[in-house]
Amino acid sequence: MIIFPAIDIRGGRCVRLTEGRFDQETVFADDPSEMAARWSVAGAEYLHVVDLDGALAGTGRNLPAIKKILEHASMPVQVGGGIRSLAAVAELLELGVSRVILGSAAVREPQLVAEA
Repeated sequence: MIIFPAIDIRGGRCVRLTEGRFDQETVFADDPSEMAARWSVAGAEYLHVVDLDGALAGTGRNLPAIKKILEHASMPVQVGGGIRSLAAVAELLELGVSRVILGSAAVREPQLVAEA
């Protein structure tokens, strides 16, 4: 079994929403890459990252934080949140993300999944 620790990013910070509510969040770190480094030291085999601002806006909003996570993570990183185009998929893969998660886009535009 592989456990995927998660880092949710909102406003460039590592947060957890209460029951998915954007008006109720707990900040765990001002720098999500610090949390990625902690998960690396703890022995995580994979890391799950969600761009919450991107999910809400429909386009990536936290690329600088994701880039920094990739610099500090010693494990593969998968990213979701606001990825709704082939260009967004390509950009994340070019950054070094190992998996891209298509959520809403997969339901609304199944052809995007086939193309990706």
